[in-house]
Amino acid sequence: MESKTVLVTGGTDGIGRETALQLARMGTRVLVHGRDKEKGTQVVDEINRDTCKENVSLYIADFSSLADVKRMAEDIMREQTELHVLVNNAGNFYKEHLLSTDDIEMTMAVNYFAPFLLTLLLLDLLKANAPAKIVNVASSSHKLIRSVDFENLQGETNYDGFSAYSLSKLGNVLFTQSLADKLAGTGVTANALHPGVVNTKLLRKSYHLDGMGVDKGAQTSVYLASSTSVEGVSGKYYKNMQERPASDLSQGKNLQDAFWKLSEEMVSQFLD
Repeated sequence: MESKTVLVTGGTDGIGRETALQLARMGTRVLVHGRDKEKGTQVVDEINRDTCKENVSLYIADFSSLADVKRMAEDIMREQTELHVLVNNAGNFYKEHLLSTDDIEMTMAVNYFAPFLLTLLLLDLLKANAPAKIVNVASSSHKLIRSVDFENLQGETNYDGFSAYSLSKLGNVLFTQSLADKLAGTGVTANALHPGVVNTKLLRKSYHLDGMGVDKGAQTSVYLASSTSVEGVSGKYYKNMQERPASDLSQGKNLQDAFWKLSEEMVSQFLD
């Protein structure tokens, strides 16, 4: 991985920070995305000191704002000539129904629409550096969604924080499946994963539980980002560094297409 450049979103805390750290220890050039500049600078400094190198740099964006996502993507496209792996790790949990600056329900805004837009904006750079990988951090909670009500996709009539989180993670898996199909033959692959029940702020905030350490929680992200054994593999779902079946619902081509069409419409003004 010494000749590779990887972007890790949500890389200043939890699984994302550990993913950035482990990849940096492999000699990878890591671009860390964070929301807070002061915290992000501290994390980048810590990882650079740990690795005794200056291979980690910082990009700031608030993923609840699609305009901010686009700005960060433009910064990366302007400043970086190489990007071999995009790890869409950033995510959050909102117990209450909140709207983003784009009037999108916050869970879907941060966990789904932000990585959807970022990925599309960075596709040209990834294709130019193929073979390249897109790694989407989803969750086994996507399997809790038995059907999708497009009339209540953003909790317009009924909101539950756990259901909203699970739906956003189903979106990540659907996005991965669609990407794999659309990118066939380009040298860019897309895979999703369940990191496990990990002791992070998100877990404590949402389920009030403790889980495994972030070192184990980052293993599958790091594996998909770095392992040569998954070169050319695309459209799959992983857990514990092993391919596992995603939900039956996520395999439906009609639902994949409907989600993609809706997503493109939602972010269309930022794709110009």
